[in-house]
Amino acid sequence: MILERVVVGAYAANCYILAEDKNQPAIIIDPGDEPAKIKAVLKRHNLSSAFIINTHGHIDHIGADDAFGACVYIHKEDADFLDDPHLNLSGMFSESLRISAPRRLLEDNDEIKLGRIRLLVLHTPGHSPGGICLWLKEPQNDIIFSGDTLFCQGIGRTDLPRASFEELSHSINNKLFILDNRLRVFPGHGEMTTLGREARRFPV
Repeated sequence: MILERVVVGAYAANCYILAEDKNQPAIIIDPGDEPAKIKAVLKRHNLSSAFIINTHGHIDHIGADDAFGACVYIHKEDADFLDDPHLNLSGMFSESLRISAPRRLLEDNDEIKLGRIRLLVLHTPGHSPGGICLWLKEPQNDIIFSGDTLFCQGIGRTDLPRASFEELSHSINNKLFILDNRLRVFPGHGEMTTLGREARRFPV
């Protein structure tokens, strides 16, 4: 399996490229910026773009969605972020980003499959109403892509439009910290951690 992190943009967002092997279609998680940098990784492994998954709808995670000619998967509660510069925060920078790519709307417990890769959608609202984490169930079962729900030594901001600390705390405690504490967390910003490490040092 190929799993590669690409740090992109002014906010150093983590974009993840996931594929079964070289010369295969790939899932692109959160292509927030610098599409040429992401495409260089695809080219190095001779990967094509199967589809994009946005863990939520803020500009630093969706900014390059239209650069790959691929369908965008996003939770239904964040679908309007793709069209609204106020919600996706691009309006704060006078960019007025609107995503035109076709989209597929996700719900809690949906499964996303590509070949032998299987991801389980965990709806974890709080940072945004449609925030999700992606639990990699196959071909291995030890990784969660946490978006901006949970970081190494931190959680997502809740001072943004449609954000809620109470919802985020509930999501972390009832969707993530109930899982195996050995699961590795690949967050939307910063370095990898584990659920157990964050549960011990950052109970919310």
